[in-house]
Amino acid sequence: MSETPDFSDIPATWKRLTERVDAQHWPAATLYVVATPIGNLGDLSLRAWQTLARCDVIAAEDTRASRPLLDAWGVATPLIAAHRHNEAEAAQAIVERLSRGERVALVSDAGAPAVSDPGARIVRAARAAGYGVVAIPGASAVIAALMASGVTSDENPAFVFAGFMPAKAGARQKWLQRWCALPAPIVMFESPHRLAAAVKDMLQVCGPARRLTIARELTKRFEQVATMPLGGAAAWLAEDPHRGQGEFVLIVHQAEDARADEDIDASSSVLLDALLETLSVRDAARVAAKVTGLPRDTLYALALARQNPEASA
Repeated sequence: MSETPDFSDIPATWKRLTERVDAQHWPAATLYVVATPIGNLGDLSLRAWQTLARCDVIAAEDTRASRPLLDAWGVATPLIAAHRHNEAEAAQAIVERLSRGERVALVSDAGAPAVSDPGARIVRAARAAGYGVVAIPGASAVIAALMASGVTSDENPAFVFAGFMPAKAGARQKWLQRWCALPAPIVMFESPHRLAAAVKDMLQVCGPARRLTIARELTKRFEQVATMPLGGAAAWLAEDPHRGQGEFVLIVHQAEDARADEDIDASSSVLLDALLETLSVRDAARVAAKVTGLPRDTLYALALARQNPEASA
């Protein structure tokens, strides 16, 4: 176990970093779209902190939810409401502020505004009026879940973010049929009171062998990320009542048969055969992946089978 790091130089380091961020360009008459922590207050970036402190006003999805974050970071910038029920009026008010040269920050309750959260209408209005829009990136439940699950790879980085599932069972099943047929992992959100029903519908639509990652309470004290076949997901949730509590990101993995049935045409097979005459299986798959754009792991399995057909028979 490593020793506790020495943080005695924190004041000097903090001063050095804040000075560098302070020296950056902070244009006026600009909408700053700021990602905020999804749970852990420490995940607010230094640049986001300075942005919130520098702006003339912060447009928040829920001013009551944003206030504890601002208080924790010592930000006294005034708040105005900008949620899905008043977004049109808020957009007009924000454009008027931009016309006066103000800097306006846009935040949601957690994570990235305008990504499965209100804010896109405001961003479009600011752009349409000719004002600058600057994204201040940060915490994301989608990216955090993908990082912790290992469901993607550098050879096959594709994924699909589908947002929240429909609330009613019939609509949810049709929704799952459409999204889960895609040849990529599907990332979605679900609330705790519909989690069990959603898992039941996933099992019905995708079958018991399809793998599911359940990521709950990301960045918070009781964070948990678990991957299992859908056939065992209901039992896993029932083992501990705490597993059904919190905020959830669900990832339905790509179907194994979809991975195996990648469209490898005859020319790709001929290329692999030619490469295998002089290269190892690993190198042949690597070169073929660069030439064809197909996943390296799929080509590796094919190269292995073509080099040793008796083993795969």
